[in-house]
Amino acid sequence: MNLGQPIIDIRSLCKYYTMGDQTVKALDRIDLRFMKNDYAAIMGPSGSGKSTLMNILGCLDTPTSGSYVLNGRNVAEMDDDELARVRNREIGFVFQTFNLLPRLNCLKNVELPLIYAGIDPDERMERSRAALEQVGLADRMGHKPSELSGGQTQRVAIARALVNRPSIILADEPTGNLDTATSHDIMAMFGKLWEAGNTIILITHEEDIARFTRRTIRLRDGRIESDSAT
Repeated sequence: MNLGQPIIDIRSLCKYYTMGDQTVKALDRIDLRFMKNDYAAIMGPSGSGKSTLMNILGCLDTPTSGSYVLNGRNVAEMDDDELARVRNREIGFVFQTFNLLPRLNCLKNVELPLIYAGIDPDERMERSRAALEQVGLADRMGHKPSELSGGQTQRVAIARALVNRPSIILADEPTGNLDTATSHDIMAMFGKLWEAGNTIILITHEEDIARFTRRTIRLRDGRIESDSAT
């Protein structure tokens, strides 16, 4: 059982868009909390608000109203530099499309967040190697993304998300471009990361993927339809 202060605390969160003479309520009065070491899937049909919520959780977008407290700090009170530090150091992002640089090998791709963080080259190398070893790619460090399978490419993306030792990993459809067997391998890896203490929140439209997590949050029309342990 998780006790103490939530790592994420969202209250009455709204995100509205104006389209012509209509107001679209992408998120409508969301209340949501995640504790340290939560492992949750966010599900819902297209247009339910999943991606909007993930972008706000990742400090990539701002709400229209409501509050978002991350690690005890109100995100609305952070300036641009603080938000950039949060995105680089406190949150690790994993995307469906991997977002690796094709000309760089695995090691250099994983190093990128550390370069932005100003980490010296020796430590960058050490931490990047350790992250790739953690995801089972110790023998692929010199390979470029084009020389890897889809599952291996996603593992590199996960290593990059881990390299700054973030408190939260956000994954947006991390298995969306993978076959079933590879998807289950990737989810088994997320399970190991969760067991090691990471907080993991992922978006998925696949029920079998959601079953790997410990909590399922379902959105519909910008509101929470259900929030249950799995």
